Amino acid sequence: MDRRSLIKGAGLAGVLAAGVAPAVQAQQAVRWRMASSFPKSLDTLMGSAETFSRVVKALTGGKFEVSVHAAGELMPAFGVVDAIQDDNIEIAQTAGYYFTGKDPVFAFACAVPFGLTTLQMEAWRRQGNGGKLLDEFFKKYNFHALCAGNTTTQMGGWYRKEIKSPDDLKGLKMRLGGGLFGEVMAKLGVVAQNMPGSDVYQALEKGTLDASEFVGPYDDEKLGLSKVAPYYYYPGWWEASAQFDFFINNKAFDKLPDEYKAAVRAAADVAAIEVTSKYQARNPQALKRLRAGNTQFKMFPKPVVDAGFKAAQEVYAEHCDKSPEFKKVFDDMRAFQKEQILWNRYSEFTYNQYINGAKL
Repeated sequence: MDRRSLIKGAGLAGVLAAGVAPAVQAQQAVRWRMASSFPKSLDTLMGSAETFSRVVKALTGGKFEVSVHAAGELMPAFGVVDAIQDDNIEIAQTAGYYFTGKDPVFAFACAVPFGLTTLQMEAWRRQGNGGKLLDEFFKKYNFHALCAGNTTTQMGGWYRKEIKSPDDLKGLKMRLGGGLFGEVMAKLGVVAQNMPGSDVYQALEKGTLDASEFVGPYDDEKLGLSKVAPYYYYPGWWEASAQFDFFINNKAFDKLPDEYKAAVRAAADVAAIEVTSKYQARNPQALKRLRAGNTQFKMFPKPVVDAGFKAAQEVYAEHCDKSPEFKKVFDDMRAFQKEQILWNRYSEFTYNQYINGAKL
Protein backbone atom coordinates (compact mmCIF):
# COMPACT_ATOMS: atom_id res chain seq x y z
CA MET A 1 0.00 0.00 0.00
CA ASP A 2 1.43 3.38 -1.00
CA ARG A 3 0.78 5.56 2.04
CA ARG A 4 1.03 8.77 0.02
CA SER A 5 -1.99 7.73 -2.03
CA LEU A 6 -4.04 7.66 1.14
CA ILE A 7 -3.75 11.40 1.60
CA LYS A 8 -6.22 12.08 -1.17
CA GLY A 9 -9.83 10.98 -1.05
CA ALA A 10 -9.38 9.01 -4.24
CA GLY A 11 -6.63 7.01 -2.58
CA LEU A 12 -8.85 6.18 0.36
CA ALA A 13 -11.68 5.16 -1.91
CA GLY A 14 -9.30 2.97 -3.85
CA VAL A 15 -8.15 1.17 -0.73
CA LEU A 16 -11.74 0.57 0.33
CA ALA A 17 -12.70 -0.62 -3.15
CA ALA A 18 -9.74 -2.98 -3.15
CA GLY A 19 -11.23 -5.09 -0.40
CA VAL A 20 -10.80 -3.36 2.93
CA ALA A 21 -14.41 -2.25 3.16
CA PRO A 22 -16.02 -5.74 3.03
CA ALA A 23 -13.65 -6.93 5.76
CA VAL A 24 -14.47 -4.09 8.13
CA GLN A 25 -18.20 -4.12 7.46
CA ALA A 26 -18.54 -7.21 9.63
CA GLN A 27 -16.59 -5.65 12.50
CA GLN A 28 -18.17 -4.04 15.52
CA ALA A 29 -18.15 -0.30 16.06
CA VAL A 30 -15.19 1.03 18.05
CA ARG A 31 -14.91 4.44 19.71
CA TRP A 32 -11.60 5.83 20.93
CA ARG A 33 -10.74 9.12 22.58
CA MET A 34 -7.51 10.92 21.70
CA ALA A 35 -6.11 13.52 24.11
CA SER A 36 -3.57 15.93 22.62
CA SER A 37 -0.91 17.95 24.40
CA PHE A 38 -1.35 20.75 21.85
CA PRO A 39 -3.86 23.60 21.55
CA LYS A 40 -6.24 24.06 18.64
CA SER A 41 -4.43 27.27 17.66
CA LEU A 42 -1.46 25.22 16.39
CA ASP A 43 -3.15 23.96 13.27
CA THR A 44 -0.07 22.06 12.09
CA LEU A 45 0.23 19.92 15.20
CA MET A 46 -3.49 19.51 15.84
CA GLY A 47 -3.95 18.85 12.14
CA SER A 48 -2.04 15.61 12.59
CA ALA A 49 -4.57 14.35 15.16
CA GLU A 50 -7.51 15.36 12.99
CA THR A 51 -6.03 13.66 9.92
CA PHE A 52 -5.47 10.47 11.89
CA SER A 53 -9.09 10.43 13.03
CA ARG A 54 -10.40 11.11 9.53
CA VAL A 55 -8.32 8.38 7.88
CA VAL A 56 -9.15 5.73 10.49
CA LYS A 57 -12.84 6.41 9.96
CA ALA A 58 -12.54 6.27 6.17
CA LEU A 59 -10.51 3.04 6.17
CA THR A 60 -13.05 1.28 8.39
CA GLY A 61 -16.20 2.41 6.64
CA GLY A 62 -17.11 4.62 9.60
CA LYS A 63 -17.06 1.72 12.06
CA PHE A 64 -13.97 2.97 13.97
CA GLU A 65 -14.14 6.56 15.19
CA VAL A 66 -11.55 8.52 17.16
CA SER A 67 -12.69 11.73 18.85
CA VAL A 68 -9.93 14.34 19.12
CA HIS A 69 -9.57 16.55 22.19
CA ALA A 70 -7.14 19.47 22.42
CA ALA A 71 -5.00 20.14 25.47
CA GLY A 72 -7.11 20.91 28.50
CA GLU A 73 -10.36 19.47 27.19
CA LEU A 74 -10.08 16.02 28.78
CA MET A 75 -7.00 16.63 30.91
CA PRO A 76 -4.00 18.95 31.21
CA ALA A 77 -1.53 18.88 28.32
CA PHE A 78 1.02 16.88 30.28
CA GLY A 79 -1.47 14.47 31.85
CA VAL A 80 -1.76 12.23 28.81
CA VAL A 81 0.84 9.62 29.76
CA ASP A 82 -0.76 9.06 33.15
CA ALA A 83 -4.13 8.73 31.42
CA ILE A 84 -2.78 6.17 28.96
CA GLN A 85 -1.08 4.24 31.74
CA ASP A 86 -4.28 4.12 33.77
CA ASP A 87 -6.40 3.04 30.76
CA ASN A 88 -8.44 6.26 30.88
CA ILE A 89 -7.87 7.03 27.19
CA GLU A 90 -6.94 4.88 24.22
CA ILE A 91 -4.55 7.23 22.43
CA ALA A 92 -2.62 10.44 23.00
CA GLN A 93 -0.89 12.84 20.65
CA THR A 94 2.11 14.43 22.30
CA ALA A 95 5.88 14.99 22.34
CA GLY A 96 7.95 12.46 24.26
CA TYR A 97 10.34 14.99 25.74
CA TYR A 98 7.55 16.55 27.76
CA PHE A 99 7.86 13.59 30.11
CA THR A 100 11.57 13.50 30.95
CA GLY A 101 10.54 14.23 34.54
CA LYS A 102 9.34 10.62 34.60
CA ASP A 103 12.45 9.32 32.86
CA PRO A 104 15.00 11.06 30.60
CA VAL A 105 14.69 8.20 28.07
CA PHE A 106 11.43 9.82 26.92
CA ALA A 107 13.49 12.54 25.22
CA PHE A 108 14.82 10.15 22.57
CA ALA A 109 11.33 9.78 21.13
CA CYS A 110 11.26 13.48 20.25
CA ALA A 111 14.53 15.42 20.28
CA VAL A 112 17.83 15.64 22.13
CA PRO A 113 20.57 18.28 21.80
CA PHE A 114 22.79 17.62 18.79
CA GLY A 115 20.58 14.69 17.87
CA LEU A 116 19.11 13.33 14.66
CA THR A 117 17.69 15.30 11.76
CA THR A 118 14.17 14.57 10.51
CA LEU A 119 15.19 11.98 7.92
CA GLN A 120 17.67 10.40 10.31
CA MET A 121 15.07 10.17 13.07
CA GLU A 122 12.61 8.57 10.68
CA ALA A 123 15.23 6.03 9.62
CA TRP A 124 16.36 5.26 13.18
CA ARG A 125 12.80 4.79 14.43
CA ARG A 126 11.58 2.71 11.46
CA GLN A 127 14.64 0.94 10.05
CA GLY A 128 17.14 1.07 12.89
CA ASN A 129 16.67 -0.02 16.49
CA GLY A 130 15.07 3.21 17.68
CA GLY A 131 11.43 2.21 17.44
CA LYS A 132 12.02 -1.20 19.01
CA LEU A 133 14.10 0.17 21.89
CA LEU A 134 11.60 2.92 22.67
CA ASP A 135 8.60 0.61 22.56
CA GLU A 136 10.39 -1.75 24.95
CA PHE A 137 10.82 1.21 27.29
CA PHE A 138 7.24 2.41 26.81
CA LYS A 139 5.82 -0.98 27.85
CA LYS A 140 6.12 -0.01 31.49
CA TYR A 141 3.73 2.86 30.75
CA ASN A 142 1.25 0.64 28.91
CA PHE A 143 1.65 2.06 25.40
CA HIS A 144 3.61 1.95 22.17
CA ALA A 145 4.31 4.82 19.78
CA LEU A 146 3.67 5.66 16.14
CA CYS A 147 5.08 8.79 14.54
CA ALA A 148 2.60 11.68 14.32
CA GLY A 149 4.88 14.06 12.39
CA ASN A 150 8.03 16.12 12.71
CA THR A 151 8.56 19.88 12.92
CA THR A 152 11.89 19.51 11.05
CA THR A 153 14.88 21.52 12.33
CA GLN A 154 13.71 24.20 14.73
CA MET A 155 14.90 27.74 15.26
CA GLY A 156 16.99 28.81 18.24
CA GLY A 157 14.39 31.14 19.68
CA TRP A 158 13.63 34.80 20.32
CA TYR A 159 15.87 37.08 22.39
CA ARG A 160 15.50 40.60 23.75
CA LYS A 161 19.27 41.11 23.52
CA GLU A 162 22.05 39.81 21.30
CA ILE A 163 23.90 36.62 22.24
CA LYS A 164 27.53 37.23 21.36
CA SER A 165 29.25 34.75 23.66
CA PRO A 166 28.43 32.01 26.18
CA ASP A 167 28.64 34.66 28.92
CA ASP A 168 25.51 36.31 27.51
CA LEU A 169 23.53 33.19 28.46
CA LYS A 170 24.36 33.44 32.16
CA GLY A 171 21.31 34.51 34.15
CA LEU A 172 19.15 34.61 31.02
CA LYS A 173 15.52 33.93 31.92
CA MET A 174 14.32 31.74 29.06
CA ARG A 175 11.16 29.81 28.32
CA LEU A 176 12.26 26.31 27.38
CA GLY A 177 10.42 23.33 26.00
CA GLY A 178 10.76 19.85 27.44
CA GLY A 179 13.58 17.39 27.38
CA LEU A 180 17.28 17.36 28.14
CA PHE A 181 17.76 20.81 26.63
CA GLY A 182 16.87 22.41 29.95
CA GLU A 183 19.64 20.50 31.71
CA VAL A 184 22.15 21.55 29.06
CA MET A 185 21.13 25.21 29.21
CA ALA A 186 21.28 25.15 33.03
CA LYS A 187 24.95 24.21 32.74
CA LEU A 188 25.39 27.36 30.63
CA GLY A 189 23.75 29.51 33.31
CA VAL A 190 20.29 29.89 31.78
CA VAL A 191 17.38 30.16 34.21
CA ALA A 192 14.67 27.95 32.75
CA GLN A 193 11.06 29.13 32.81
CA ASN A 194 8.21 26.75 32.11
CA MET A 195 5.08 28.30 30.64
CA PRO A 196 2.54 27.71 27.87
CA GLY A 197 3.28 29.29 24.51
CA SER A 198 0.23 31.51 24.88
CA ASP A 199 1.85 33.30 27.86
CA VAL A 200 5.22 33.97 26.23
CA TYR A 201 4.31 37.21 24.45
CA GLN A 202 3.23 38.99 27.62
CA ALA A 203 6.21 37.70 29.60
CA LEU A 204 8.67 38.97 26.98
CA GLU A 205 6.85 42.28 26.76
CA LYS A 206 7.01 42.80 30.52
CA GLY A 207 10.62 41.62 30.79
CA THR A 208 9.87 38.68 33.06
CA LEU A 209 11.36 36.63 30.22
CA ASP A 210 14.56 37.50 28.35
CA ALA A 211 14.14 34.86 25.68
CA SER A 212 11.95 32.03 24.48
CA GLU A 213 12.34 29.09 22.15
CA PHE A 214 9.25 27.65 20.54
CA VAL A 215 9.24 25.88 17.16
CA GLY A 216 9.94 27.71 13.91
CA PRO A 217 8.71 30.58 11.72
CA TYR A 218 5.21 29.28 10.99
CA ASP A 219 4.21 28.51 14.57
CA ASP A 220 6.26 31.34 16.09
CA GLU A 221 4.66 33.92 13.82
CA LYS A 222 1.26 33.07 15.30
CA LEU A 223 2.51 34.10 18.75
CA GLY A 224 3.65 37.54 17.53
CA LEU A 225 7.00 37.21 19.27
CA SER A 226 8.80 39.41 16.73
CA LYS A 227 7.05 42.42 18.26
CA VAL A 228 8.60 41.91 21.70
CA ALA A 229 11.90 40.13 20.99
CA PRO A 230 13.73 41.43 17.91
CA TYR A 231 16.52 38.83 17.67
CA TYR A 232 15.67 35.47 16.12
CA TYR A 233 18.54 33.00 16.47
CA TYR A 234 19.32 29.83 14.55
CA PRO A 235 19.82 26.94 14.36
CA GLY A 236 18.02 25.17 17.19
CA TRP A 237 20.89 22.81 17.94
CA TRP A 238 18.81 21.20 20.67
CA GLU A 239 16.15 20.18 18.13
CA ALA A 240 17.71 19.20 14.83
CA SER A 241 14.28 17.65 14.43
CA ALA A 242 11.38 17.25 16.82
CA GLN A 243 9.21 14.21 16.32
CA PHE A 244 5.89 13.95 18.07
CA ASP A 245 3.95 10.75 18.45
CA PHE A 246 0.70 8.94 18.86
CA PHE A 247 1.00 7.05 22.14
CA ILE A 248 -1.36 4.08 21.82
CA ASN A 249 -2.68 2.16 24.82
CA ASN A 250 -1.48 -1.43 24.43
CA LYS A 251 -4.59 -3.02 25.92
CA ALA A 252 -6.92 -1.04 23.66
CA PHE A 253 -4.81 -1.79 20.59
CA ASP A 254 -4.61 -5.51 21.33
CA LYS A 255 -8.42 -5.71 21.41
CA LEU A 256 -8.70 -4.42 17.84
CA PRO A 257 -9.24 -6.80 14.91
CA ASP A 258 -6.35 -6.97 12.46
CA GLU A 259 -8.11 -4.73 9.93
CA TYR A 260 -8.47 -1.96 12.50
CA LYS A 261 -4.87 -2.32 13.62
CA ALA A 262 -3.80 -1.86 10.00
CA ALA A 263 -6.03 1.22 9.77
CA VAL A 264 -4.36 2.73 12.85
CA ARG A 265 -0.89 2.21 11.42
CA ALA A 266 -1.85 3.56 7.99
CA ALA A 267 -3.59 6.61 9.48
CA ALA A 268 -0.52 7.43 11.54
CA ASP A 269 1.65 7.30 8.42
CA VAL A 270 -0.69 9.62 6.52
CA ALA A 271 -0.83 12.08 9.41
CA ALA A 272 2.95 12.08 9.86
CA ILE A 273 3.71 12.71 6.20
CA GLU A 274 1.10 15.45 5.98
CA VAL A 275 2.24 17.48 8.97
CA THR A 276 5.97 17.17 8.22
CA SER A 277 5.40 18.36 4.67
CA LYS A 278 3.26 21.24 5.99
CA TYR A 279 6.14 22.49 8.11
CA GLN A 280 8.55 22.18 5.22
CA ALA A 281 6.21 24.13 2.94
CA ARG A 282 4.94 26.77 5.39
CA ASN A 283 8.10 27.72 7.27
CA PRO A 284 9.77 29.41 4.26
CA GLN A 285 6.69 31.55 3.64
CA ALA A 286 6.53 32.63 7.28
CA LEU A 287 10.26 33.27 7.30
CA LYS A 288 9.92 35.64 4.34
CA ARG A 289 7.18 37.55 6.14
CA LEU A 290 9.33 37.87 9.26
CA ARG A 291 12.33 39.00 7.21
CA ALA A 292 10.16 41.70 5.62
CA GLY A 293 9.41 43.04 9.11
CA ASN A 294 11.78 44.12 11.86
CA THR A 295 13.03 40.68 12.85
CA GLN A 296 16.81 40.44 13.00
CA PHE A 297 17.97 36.93 12.09
CA LYS A 298 21.18 35.93 13.86
CA MET A 299 23.26 32.79 13.67
CA PHE A 300 24.51 31.59 17.04
CA PRO A 301 28.25 32.34 17.30
CA LYS A 302 30.34 29.19 17.13
CA PRO A 303 31.63 29.56 20.73
CA VAL A 304 28.02 29.48 21.95
CA VAL A 305 27.25 26.30 20.01
CA ASP A 306 30.57 24.77 21.12
CA ALA A 307 29.66 25.49 24.75
CA GLY A 308 26.27 23.89 24.19
CA PHE A 309 27.87 20.81 22.63
CA LYS A 310 30.28 20.41 25.56
CA ALA A 311 27.47 20.79 28.08
CA ALA A 312 25.33 18.26 26.19
CA GLN A 313 28.07 15.63 26.36
CA GLU A 314 28.32 16.18 30.11
CA VAL A 315 24.55 15.71 30.50
CA TYR A 316 24.63 12.51 28.43
CA ALA A 317 27.56 11.11 30.43
CA GLU A 318 25.77 11.82 33.71
CA HIS A 319 22.60 10.03 32.61
CA CYS A 320 24.52 7.10 31.12
CA ASP A 321 26.30 6.62 34.44
CA LYS A 322 22.99 6.60 36.33
CA SER A 323 20.80 4.59 33.93
CA PRO A 324 21.78 1.51 31.89
CA GLU A 325 18.49 1.91 29.99
CA PHE A 326 19.39 5.49 29.01
CA LYS A 327 22.88 4.38 27.97
CA LYS A 328 21.48 1.58 25.81
CA VAL A 329 19.24 3.93 23.82
CA PHE A 330 21.80 6.73 23.67
CA ASP A 331 24.63 4.48 22.44
CA ASP A 332 22.39 3.03 19.73
CA MET A 333 21.28 6.47 18.57
CA ARG A 334 24.85 7.75 18.46
CA ALA A 335 26.08 4.74 16.47
CA PHE A 336 23.27 5.23 13.98
CA GLN A 337 23.98 8.97 13.81
CA LYS A 338 27.66 8.41 13.00
CA GLU A 339 26.73 6.28 10.00
CA GLN A 340 24.23 8.89 8.88
CA ILE A 341 26.85 11.64 9.10
CA LEU A 342 29.20 9.59 6.93
CA TRP A 343 26.49 9.14 4.29
CA ASN A 344 25.48 12.80 4.55
CA ARG A 345 28.98 13.92 3.61
CA TYR A 346 28.53 12.20 0.27
CA SER A 347 24.89 13.11 -0.29
CA GLU A 348 22.80 15.99 1.06
CA PHE A 349 25.60 17.99 2.66
CA THR A 350 27.63 18.39 -0.52
CA TYR A 351 24.52 18.90 -2.64
CA ASN A 352 23.14 21.57 -0.30
CA GLN A 353 26.51 23.34 -0.19
CA TYR A 354 26.34 23.77 -3.94
CA ILE A 355 22.67 24.49 -4.49
CA ASN A 356 22.48 26.99 -1.61
CA GLY A 357 25.10 29.08 -3.36
CA ALA A 358 23.79 28.64 -6.89
CA LYS A 359 21.76 31.30 -8.66
CA LEU A 360 18.33 29.79 -9.27
